[in-house]
Amino acid sequence: MPGALDPILKPRSIAVVGASRSPDTIGHQIVSNLVNHGFTGAVFPVNPKAKSIHSIPAWPSLAALPEPPDLAVISVPKELVAGTAEEAAAAGVKGLAVISAGFREVGAQGAAREEQLLAITRRHGIRMLGPNCMGVINNAPGFRMNATFAPVMPGFGPAAFVSQSGALGVNVLDYARELGIGMSQFLSMGNKADISGNDCLLQWEDDPDVGVILMYVENFGNPRRFLEIASRVTRSKPIIALKAGRSEVGARAASSHTGALAASDVAVDALLAQAGVLRAGSIEELFDMAMAFTATTPVRVPRSRRVGVVTNSGGPGVLAADALEANGLQVVDFMTETVERLRPLFPAEASIRNPLDMIASANPAGYRVALDAILRDPNIDSAVAIFTPPLGVRIPEVAEAIGEVAEKHPGKPVIGVLMGRDGLPQGKAELLMHGVSTYIFPESAARALAAMLRYGEQSRRPARELPALDVDRECARGILDAARAAGELKLGEIAAIDLLRAYGIPAVAAALAPDVDTAVAIAEAAGYPVVLKVVSPQVIHKSDVGGVRVGLADAPAVRKAYDDIQRSVRKAHPDAVIDGVLVSPMVPPGRELIAGISRVAGFGALLMVGLGGVYVEAMRDVSLRLAPVDRRDARDMLGALRSRRILDALRGEPAADLDAIADVLVRLGLLAGDFPEIEELDINPLRILGAKPIALDARVLLKSS
Repeated sequence: MPGALDPILKPRSIAVVGASRSPDTIGHQIVSNLVNHGFTGAVFPVNPKAKSIHSIPAWPSLAALPEPPDLAVISVPKELVAGTAEEAAAAGVKGLAVISAGFREVGAQGAAREEQLLAITRRHGIRMLGPNCMGVINNAPGFRMNATFAPVMPGFGPAAFVSQSGALGVNVLDYARELGIGMSQFLSMGNKADISGNDCLLQWEDDPDVGVILMYVENFGNPRRFLEIASRVTRSKPIIALKAGRSEVGARAASSHTGALAASDVAVDALLAQAGVLRAGSIEELFDMAMAFTATTPVRVPRSRRVGVVTNSGGPGVLAADALEANGLQVVDFMTETVERLRPLFPAEASIRNPLDMIASANPAGYRVALDAILRDPNIDSAVAIFTPPLGVRIPEVAEAIGEVAEKHPGKPVIGVLMGRDGLPQGKAELLMHGVSTYIFPESAARALAAMLRYGEQSRRPARELPALDVDRECARGILDAARAAGELKLGEIAAIDLLRAYGIPAVAAALAPDVDTAVAIAEAAGYPVVLKVVSPQVIHKSDVGGVRVGLADAPAVRKAYDDIQRSVRKAHPDAVIDGVLVSPMVPPGRELIAGISRVAGFGALLMVGLGGVYVEAMRDVSLRLAPVDRRDARDMLGALRSRRILDALRGEPAADLDAIADVLVRLGLLAGDFPEIEELDINPLRILGAKPIALDARVLLKSS
């Protein structure tokens, strides 16, 4: 609910329980921060043994306060926290920020203590930050609240940050101040027993002081709810997330830190991509993106991937071009008119192309005219201006020239790169005044511009809308119920194909032959050539054990193939139960994909598409989203594949019908949502026949209970 966190983020008065006269304590530091940074409300230090703290009258208990505070910041020994929460409720407190540690993060005993604390807050309708958190900041002029023990206070600006790590939060505030990233609000969630990242997104969605949301996350308590909220928020405000636990070791560490299981990273990638959230791979990358999104309000985003580069040194220009291309941007040619306008203005040694190298003699006037010409070029929708300080040129003057030109072209964002030891410190202020984010290295600028592009594309997308599909749910239910009744957790091949057909997914005709004579009869009826595939509960990857024969042109070939399959499978699996072979018409060779669904704890059904056939495990070129998906999500999945170009027109083959493939993915996602008892489903291969997809084989596993 919007505004639900107002007692914590926008309190009119704050009590600090555990306030201390000792400067080296957390309770003292919180009172000091509230006073020194100019909190606009009343501050009530609570300490039964002190008359005053930080020159402010202290109170012996919450009950003794002259008025009920909106927020109580609790920094007392863990054994006293529950009792303090009860006192806060009796005193009329509306919000708690529990700094004290010793809860779920320390094991079972701490988890029980946390459950007791949460039960108290919920019984009294109090919202709680923490426990084991660093506190909260609201930097807006009307509040100026620093209810943390952090030693720094950032400048005011459009960024809001929510962190699951207190120590990282301290560093974030420090870096934000150093880099000039203005911050409006900051929350340290700690164990997030009550207030979560989802709550913060809801609070900030319509907050005019918040223009970009930054997150450090170690686990998602409710990924589906996050997807719902973040998908909506990212249409108007960028969200940048640093999610810890990419590696197995990192996931274990995150689990140990927060007391909750870290989710599979592939599921996290799918979640963030689908929600339109920009994922940072490091703290450095998080700040690279944050600087780009906080330089101007509203955020300037490129209209296309076409970018121009201007520099006074060839090397950085080449590095910038490489980094831009690697991040999905296009360093395109300038229009002829632009080149002709610029050529007479620079020495013959200058390179009047993209990147535009004005050489070391370039001065502020050169940057002014060159950047203006680039931004006037219809082929260019953003620019990177790089300056390597030579002798005799004042950095602030170049920065001022770049900034003035950028301000003349608000529809085309400009990123600055000021290299060298003195470059960024001397010119950053001038560029920031004009809304130009600035970096030391071209690679950082490329990452930032790519993030702006992705956000722009996301914000222009229509709202997610699941299509209405004509499917036969009763037929699908009958297939799954029949398998359950027979005690089977793996559908037979025929049942699996029929399940796909029930949801409108094109699939090859197939029939089960329990013996060789039946195989011949089916082949004769279907028409040659045909394919034979072994049917056995013990065999998952049929081709690995010689369980597939293709291109069988007549009855003798079918008989021989049947016997060969039996021998090959028996050799690989002597105890295998062979139910026969699946006989289907031979489908011409073509490009192959894999598509499927699987369940991830906490995330639900995950939809997958990738390069298929025998190469799926070797190449691992797959794209994932949380099911169900709409058609745009499905098209995005295909576009994210490294091998996506195999779907283009290639060596005489027509371009694959991407809409038809997307339709298969949408239908698979719907199937996963309708029947949660499906644990796994693979279509491999999903062959492109002409331009259309057709499922040649399917494997369906059901949950055991």
